[in-house]
Parts: sequence; C-alpha cells; structure tokens
Amino acid sequence: MIEKKRILLVSNGFYPEISPRSYRATELAKEFCKQGHSVAVLSKFRDHNYADFLKEYPLTFKMWKKPVFPKVPNIKQKPLAIFSRGISRLLSLLIEYPAIEDMFGVKKSLNSETDYDMIISFAVPYPVHWGVAWSRSKKHRIANIWVADCGDPYMGDVLDSFRKLFYFKYLEKWFCRKTDFITIPIESARPGYYTEFHHKIRIIPQGFNFDINIKEDRFPTNSIPTFAYAGGFLPGARDPKPLMDYLITLDIPFKFQVYTKTPDILYEYKNVLHEKLIIYNYIPRHELLKVLAKMDFLINFDNNTTLNSPSKLIDYAIVSRPVLNICQNFNEIDILLFLKGDYSRRMRLPDVKQYHIKNITQLFLDLLKN
Repeated sequence: MIEKKRILLVSNGFYPEISPRSYRATELAKEFCKQGHSVAVLSKFRDHNYADFLKEYPLTFKMWKKPVFPKVPNIKQKPLAIFSRGISRLLSLLIEYPAIEDMFGVKKSLNSETDYDMIISFAVPYPVHWGVAWSRSKKHRIANIWVADCGDPYMGDVLDSFRKLFYFKYLEKWFCRKTDFITIPIESARPGYYTEFHHKIRIIPQGFNFDINIKEDRFPTNSIPTFAYAGGFLPGARDPKPLMDYLITLDIPFKFQVYTKTPDILYEYKNVLHEKLIIYNYIPRHELLKVLAKMDFLINFDNNTTLNSPSKLIDYAIVSRPVLNICQNFNEIDILLFLKGDYSRRMRLPDVKQYHIKNITQLFLDLLKN
C-alpha cells in the first residue's frame, strides 16, 4: 500500500495550457492524485473554469494573482513591429520581464503554505524557482524537501540568440543552494548547470499517460506523402529553413502539416508551396497524437546541442511513425528517400516505457527516501 504524501506543485504552466512545462506539471498532478496522495497545485492566474477537471482529480488548486504590469504589445505593422520586439527583448534580457512577476506571485502565495512532504517547482520560467527560494527559509520550510525541476538550463542555455546577463548567475546559484534536488530530463544536460551543484542533480525524464486510443490510426493510407512537425522554431537551432528551402524546389506532390505557435518563419514558404504546406496552431496533445499517427513520417528539427532534448520525441515514439531528423548538416537525399517511403535513415527514438507517468512519479517519490 502506498504511503500517502502531501505534495505541492508550483508551476507557471498548467492545464489547459499547451506547453512542455504544462504537460510536466499536469501529468504529475493527475498521477499523484490517482495514487491517493494529497496534492496541491499553485499556478499563475488563468481565466479557465476548473470545475470539471477538479471533479475528476480532487486536488487543491490555487493561483497567484493576475499580472499587474502589461505585456509589451505584439505589433505586426512595420516599423512599429521591430520597435515592439526590440523593447520586449530588451526587458526580457535585463530583468526577465514579464516572467519576473512570477517570482513575486509565487513568494506571496507560498507564505501561507506549510507542512508538505515535498514541493516541486517547475521551470521555465526560472522566476518560479526564485519565488520558492525567496519564500523558503529555516523557519518556513514549506516542505521537507524542495525539488527544482528544470526542463532546460538557465545560465547554461545555448539555444537562445543572447546569453543571460552575468548578474543572473547570482540568482541561479542562490536558488540552487536552497533547493534539495535539481531534476533534469537528460544526463547530457548536466554540463549546463554549475558544477558545484551537480551532486544535487537527478535525472527524471518527462512523463506521460499512454492510455490514449490511437491504435486504429497506426497504419496511414495517404494518397500522397504526408508528414508533420509539431513544435516551435529557433533560428540556428530548431531551424526549418534548410528543409523548407529544399521543399520549394521539389516538383512532386506532398503535404507538410505544421503545428506551431511561431508560424511567422513559414509564411514566405506558404506563399510558394500553397496547399503543400498547411500551418495550424497548437492543438490539445490527445488530439495531436491521433493526427501524428496518421502521418507517413514525422519531422524533428534538431536542437544541435546535447543540453536540450525536445519532449515531442516521446510523442513521436508513442505513435510509432518514422522520424526524419533535420540537423545543421541536412542531407537533401534523406528527404527524397522518405518521400519515396524509404525510412532506412530514420531517427532512433527512445524506449517509451521509461516515460510512463507511473514510473516518473515513483522517481520523484524516491527522492523522499534520500
């Protein structure tokens, strides 16, 4: 019989938001709740009715207050668009705005929380960890142990076009000193964190519930080669340009479906490819899995670093479709082979069993034994 624990999850992202951090926190909350633990979730304010969610998962759900300061408006008309993006980028680089508000919201909300067995906070954004560190003290421990879960490195991040300014290292080291454990999804990301805290690092991958009925969609019957990508883009890292530049030269039928919230980089190619390129916004994960299962193959745009591994590869593995990995040394022959149904150069995907949410929750609970 499982010994019931009191667990507090603190996350900027949570259901119904579509993001890796939201999935991370939501899946853990649901599974801990299913196992009979006493679960509380603290998240940012969102205008969503949680009545149905809380009927199915009877956890305690709280939100820190709505942001006081407005976001920089996203203006699309030039030249104001360049100015607004510049201001937004500058504020983010200098003071982590608007994410910095999470630090204050978390700190204030945690002042009244106590007597938990474990608190797990999730980043990105990292101000969530900073808020926990600010609230936690010798007199106000909040929980017996604090686990700072990190999807990607902070000061060690190599995907962003700009490195974090030097003074943020003091914030990172501050929260790392105060936390009991730092959890990261892959061993190869360890060098992205300060060596003085490596003894606190534990490897706990992303976790998902596999109980989704997609078996009937496992055998695509597309009349023309149909493939898909789901996720964001980062020029120089998850960069679609090499693939798209080649696709616009092909005079053969195909259909490329892209699910993203950063579509701007694709618009120039849409004007050339027309119906061959179909761009969608993000859709709920259970719906996306069924779509991906109908594809002839899937696309992964490589991060070109060992410090980050996209969680989408777990979903790709679940639907059992061949995956073409697009990296910096993209070979045009690869896409031609895939379009012809030759998947011999497919990407090797991880064994999905290790990502089952039951195994992941147990890895977190094991930290209470240390």
